[in-house]
Amino acid sequence: MWIVPMANGVALRSTISERMELKSESYDPKLARPETSGVRTEEFSRSQTLAKSILNLEKKLAALTIGRESASNESRDVVKEKDAEQQPSKRKYLVVVGINTAFTSKKRRDSVRATWMPQGDKRKKLEEEKGIVIRFVIGRSESPGSLLDKSIDEEEREHGDFLRLNHIEGYLELSAKTKTYFATAVSMWDAEFYVKVDDDIHVNLAALGTTLVGHRKKPRVYIGCMKSGPVLSKKGVKYHEPEYLRFGDEGNLYFRHATGQLYGISKDLATYISQNQDVLHKYANEDVSLGSWFIGLDVEQVDDRKLCCGTPPDCETKALGGEVCVASFDWKCSGICNSVERMSEVHQKCAENETSLWSGSF
Repeated sequence: MWIVPMANGVALRSTISERMELKSESYDPKLARPETSGVRTEEFSRSQTLAKSILNLEKKLAALTIGRESASNESRDVVKEKDAEQQPSKRKYLVVVGINTAFTSKKRRDSVRATWMPQGDKRKKLEEEKGIVIRFVIGRSESPGSLLDKSIDEEEREHGDFLRLNHIEGYLELSAKTKTYFATAVSMWDAEFYVKVDDDIHVNLAALGTTLVGHRKKPRVYIGCMKSGPVLSKKGVKYHEPEYLRFGDEGNLYFRHATGQLYGISKDLATYISQNQDVLHKYANEDVSLGSWFIGLDVEQVDDRKLCCGTPPDCETKALGGEVCVASFDWKCSGICNSVERMSEVHQKCAENETSLWSGSF
């Protein structure tokens, strides 16, 4: 009697079945009779009995193996069904707001935390009830574990409001940081919109949510204050464009794009950036880079001037008139001039009613 090799699945059943068929088809008592007269009838009878026993054992082994495999499959199916029931569905959010910041901007971050960005349990409530996620966005220093990184780690332990990127910080790397932000955010949060804002801008979150909701049925939407400024070819000036020749002759204008203080894109566009980040070209200015990535795509540009109001008296007058601004800053500073000192003043005069955020339906 030989031992049948143990295999898994169909291979085992196939091997046993073939052997059973071979036994049943080839075994014939008449053909199995000894041709040599010297073989005793008693020995032949024992051989015949042994062959039948082996065949019966193989049949039992096949039935037992198939039964065990069927039970195992049923058990796995039950486990999968239970896991599916216990697995929570991925949370859907309205918007992820990434506040672009730098290592040296702690005072700016504190001014934001003290005004328009909810803290502690209120920030968690904002995520859970309103679907609005807010994080300061920052990368790493050139030297891992440096004092700069440790200072952010300590600040994160205190506030828990950072999104750390796999990116080396640097002013000339803002376009790369923008790509990494959108790619990282879309992988972490399933949101309808993704917004980038600078850390020296005042934002009214309820007004932002209400504005975005009005565009949620548009699959590829790019929202901001659209502009088309000059391509600065002269070296040494702020916002100099080293690749100015890509835009034609000197003195040409950029294509239409959203100004960099605050802009938002829908999930499809954030996903597009994530999937193509390795081949998207980076210009010197990150707002120009973002606009260039959407050229050639079927994208709806939304020019909404509520996203670029001035500081008081502009935003204050509009708020008193019932037209609360989404964002406020000074054009001459590309942000609120002296934002650390003035953020509180802008908030007092231009902020929306706090109840509008918690009573708003987004």
